[in-house]
Amino acid sequence: MSDLKFGGGPSALTFGTAARKRPGVASDEPAADKSLDAAWLVLEAANDLDDHATVEVCRRVIDASLNGTAVSQSDLQLILDYFR
Repeated sequence: MSDLKFGGGPSALTFGTAARKRPGVASDEPAADKSLDAAWLVLEAANDLDDHATVEVCRRVIDASLNGTAVSQSDLQLILDYFR
């Protein structure tokens, strides 16, 4: 084990946040999961504000993401712009 080197060279292992920031390296979270996470956050805020229209949009995005179907671009854009 004396030939084991830490921190250098292309064979060094990268964990956690650094691994996710590297381009070309597969993330542990698919892009669909990120839109799903955003939809859940917006759903919580919309429920708190009694924003029924946005709640319905969030439900459509969540359902589509969980069923593996395509998410409407207009619904997704509303989710992404909700806190702006």
